[in-house]
Amino acid sequence: MTLQEKADRLLALHEDPALLTVVNVWDPVSAKVVSAEPGTQALATASHSIAASFGYEDGERIPLDLHLEAIERIVQATDLPVSADLEAGYGDVGETIRRAIGVGVVGANIEDQLKPLDEAVRGVEAALAAGEAEGIPFVLNARTDAFIRGADRTPEENLEDAVTRGQAYLAAGAPVVFVPGRLDEHQVRTLVEAFGARKLSLIAVPGSLPLAKLEELGVARVSFGPWSQRVALTALQDLVRDVHAGGGLPEGTRTLN
Repeated sequence: MTLQEKADRLLALHEDPALLTVVNVWDPVSAKVVSAEPGTQALATASHSIAASFGYEDGERIPLDLHLEAIERIVQATDLPVSADLEAGYGDVGETIRRAIGVGVVGANIEDQLKPLDEAVRGVEAALAAGEAEGIPFVLNARTDAFIRGADRTPEENLEDAVTRGQAYLAAGAPVVFVPGRLDEHQVRTLVEAFGARKLSLIAVPGSLPLAKLEELGVARVSFGPWSQRVALTALQDLVRDVHAGGGLPEGTRTLN
């Protein structure tokens, strides 16, 4: 597919009644393994996981050049559309999106970090303008941190802020709004009603609602963030513990790379 076709495909996957699930990847081999599984229709990177693989903490600690180089290697490892986690845009959302498109990305998460709403909306507009300038319908997964940065507020206040921010991002042209956090059914229903069906993107965390329920509620997309890498590292840790206890490779281990 061309870049335009990949962007069109990624957007269509968000609009489809079927829930889009993206198991996040962090390097070429994880991208190849996930891409090869039947049912995988798109990939998403995880900034936390990419940073960790290079020895950096999350939060734009990994240099942008290195981050984009890692994303480019992921893009080159798959024929599927790739959405990138670009944190808060590294200080210049439009330029960061432009550079990401340059390495083959057709969608991205951009955090609002609970910045003043007008500033956050300008970031959404800058991201979409960069896509338009590059000639693709860039699939911005406009993220609000209302829940994960709202520890000093009540759940009701966080939900109200998420609605306000998400509606503003949609009005600015974002095709989907990402609201990370462990949300209950009432919160998900409220967000879907406020944004419209297939406009809400969520992350799966321990204790999240089942995927089938989220599809029923009208959620567009569920990603897994750093949890996919944590699952892989848990398996590695279990292997080490088993080896130290006198065991070895578990039965069923496959050659995947």
